[in-house]
Amino acid sequence: MVGSVICFSIMDICVKWLDYYPVGQVLFLRFFIGFIPIFFIIPKDKIFSFYKTSRPGLHAFRAISGALAIIALFLGLRELPLADVVSLTFGGPIFVTIASIFFLSEKVGIKRWSAVFLGFLGMLLIVQPAFIDVNYYYITPIVFCIFFACVAISVRSLSKTEANYTIAFYFTLLCTLLGLATIYFTDWIMPTLIDFVLFFVLGLCGSIANLLLTQSYRLAEASLVTPIKYLSLVFAIIFGYFIWSEVPKILTLLGASLVIASSLIIFMRENKLKKQIVAPRT
Repeated sequence: MVGSVICFSIMDICVKWLDYYPVGQVLFLRFFIGFIPIFFIIPKDKIFSFYKTSRPGLHAFRAISGALAIIALFLGLRELPLADVVSLTFGGPIFVTIASIFFLSEKVGIKRWSAVFLGFLGMLLIVQPAFIDVNYYYITPIVFCIFFACVAISVRSLSKTEANYTIAFYFTLLCTLLGLATIYFTDWIMPTLIDFVLFFVLGLCGSIANLLLTQSYRLAEASLVTPIKYLSLVFAIIFGYFIWSEVPKILTLLGASLVIASSLIIFMRENKLKKQIVAPRT
């Protein structure tokens, strides 16, 4: 989990640094390079059949939802303080809880409803500058959380019959194709050598982070590893300050504390109920 947090933080920094490239180009290179780690986890005896699936429709839904979530996240990272974006993405489990009621017919008790309310209160504190400065980009991390909920619900269903590498493959493939399709609508920029290295790091870290995240939940109790992911806010504050001179606002820190508390309550409750935990990042 620590490795996952570090890789996600590096990915976020690279996305924010490369903000002068079209979003579609960043999306394409992130996932095209992200294929590399995926092929290393495919069993040798499945190398010619790993792509076979009986649920193409659900794979498509998961991949499209994930792609839209990633695009929203990239836009937010470009236009907002790093700590604000990272804090808002912690709200993913809140929307998963709500989505599980409608799509999985799950019963949600008073504890998780209280956590949802607490999380929304925290998110309102973080997006407070949007109401003052009319900054609509604060919507993008929330859009990320909404589509993340769709991803989480679909993954819960897919993981019952599909291997992790199959799910990751179709998600990566669609995002790569979506990014490539934008070459007809935007003027792509030929990366410099340094920027290409950053793109390579971005792609590898994004893909490895997801694999490490999944593995952490396999090897340890969710109640043990889940709190570690909130180290990403510490990294966001440090890098945001030293690279972009961003100083987190008091309301951001207070709101982040409420969102983190909300997320922890939800995860602890789901762990107690022995439900499958879905990682809070796409």
